[in-house]
Amino acid sequence: MSLQGKRIVVGIGGGIAAFKAVQLVRELMRRGAEVRVVMTKAATHFVGPITFAGLTGKPAVTDLWATDYAGEIHVELGEWADAVVVAPATMNLMARATAGQADDVVLATLACARGDVFFAPAMHHRMWSHQATRSNVELLIDRGAALLGPVTGALANGEIGPGRMMEPEDIAEELETHFARGDDLARVQVLITAGPTHEDLDPVRFIGNRSTGTMGYALASQALRRGASVTLVSGPVHLPDPQGADVVRVRSAREMHEAVMQRFEETDVVIMAAAVADYRPERREPHKIKKRGNLQLDLVRNPDILADVGAKRTQRPAVLVGFALETENLEQAARGKLERKAADLIVANTANAGLAGDTNRATLIDPSSVTPLPEMSKKALANQILDRVSTLLQQQPRHPVVRTGQDAPN
Repeated sequence: MSLQGKRIVVGIGGGIAAFKAVQLVRELMRRGAEVRVVMTKAATHFVGPITFAGLTGKPAVTDLWATDYAGEIHVELGEWADAVVVAPATMNLMARATAGQADDVVLATLACARGDVFFAPAMHHRMWSHQATRSNVELLIDRGAALLGPVTGALANGEIGPGRMMEPEDIAEELETHFARGDDLARVQVLITAGPTHEDLDPVRFIGNRSTGTMGYALASQALRRGASVTLVSGPVHLPDPQGADVVRVRSAREMHEAVMQRFEETDVVIMAAAVADYRPERREPHKIKKRGNLQLDLVRNPDILADVGAKRTQRPAVLVGFALETENLEQAARGKLERKAADLIVANTANAGLAGDTNRATLIDPSSVTPLPEMSKKALANQILDRVSTLLQQQPRHPVVRTGQDAPN
């Protein structure tokens, strides 16, 4: 049981899914964790505090102003816990956490948390898709919290949609996986490319694609959580920078090629998650192209970044990962790419599964295995990819960079 000895605070928000917190507490304890419970006042309308006292042997904390406790319970629990899991995390609770409010025991404990923080959202699908919620979620993740769910399923009113709280067994499994990983990428230098590239036709138009950069940014965030030093070479996206990453912003395929080729030899792992344009206009017009009859564009090939890294690497990077986005013959095309470009791993997905949105369905292909994965969040897929990267790193030695002169650290 990889939760043996772990100390976990479960924070319960005021949503109908609060009843699932009972099963979550039982499951965490079954896997060896020591659990304490804090509840918002709203949560006590859905499930009684005495239930958790019976399960954990400790009273559930519901009031910052309780006169029977002499200390600062939120400070002590925040210091005590290896992780704080808010389940369910309602729209209102996450909004208040984003604003830095600390006027109830759940929010105050979150503000004092020393360990990792997880939110398991649960709400109606229209509340989940509300722009305020999306912005708050992005900010919480940017500050270091992790999101567990939500999943698509039956909601309290019988509608089907995204917003259902992840099942307690799955939350416990995610926590087990999190603690088992630990800092498995500590002292590993990782370079990740993300997003689309834009190939300019003129000052106002460009050739691009539908990539949002979500997959590459998820890889960067999760690599950072696992202890890696991350350089993120990003095309044009509308995403916050992963906190702690060295972000290099580029626009075109040639700019991305230059940024990667300048850095890859000082990197242990290169993950090419960007959707790089294969072609660019042969000529970029200096002025806006005027409307006239049919327009003919002459396109030329862009450099193949993955192939160039694969051909030129010697000792580093130790692991090279590419992505294959296909509309047909997925496995065959991905295996061909693996061989032609001297990669160690190819993440293969179809255009309708992986280019946009928050989820993906992929197949991991290396020289000796093919591993189809179910549909999952891009964050979860990022960890599946990094699990495989970690295994590949263990199979071959890394070669440290020797810096001299102006490159030497102070």
